[in-house]
Amino acid sequence: MDEEQRKKLSEWMVDRSVDTDIDSQARTHRKALLDELSEVDVREMAGQEGIELTDEHLGVVECLRDYYLELGEAENGRDLEEMLNEVFAGHGGRKYLWRLFPGGPVTQGLRIAGLPLPPHSGDKGFGTVR
Repeated sequence: MDEEQRKKLSEWMVDRSVDTDIDSQARTHRKALLDELSEVDVREMAGQEGIELTDEHLGVVECLRDYYLELGEAENGRDLEEMLNEVFAGHGGRKYLWRLFPGGPVTQGLRIAGLPLPPHSGDKGFGTVR
């Protein structure tokens, strides 16, 4: 992710985070889970999905992991889709994301990132398992 994308993600998350001790503990737990997954693991999962990761793919994966770290599991796939579209609008938004993740930027992206899928993300609008 470049600086502009990080800024957009930060702006997007600003109104959605709450600073409490419970949130801090949950964030620490999420950080530990993310730290267990190396880039080698991510590349292996991408290979299982039939995708050879580029820096563009890794930018999206990093964005999804940052979202998870700061906000936890998404309540639905649409929230993630909208966030990704906004963050990557400068690259072409949805078209760009679907080119990178033909199985769906939300579902396939989350699987490659090693993150849990939100409820109802099997909707064809978010991509489904091949």
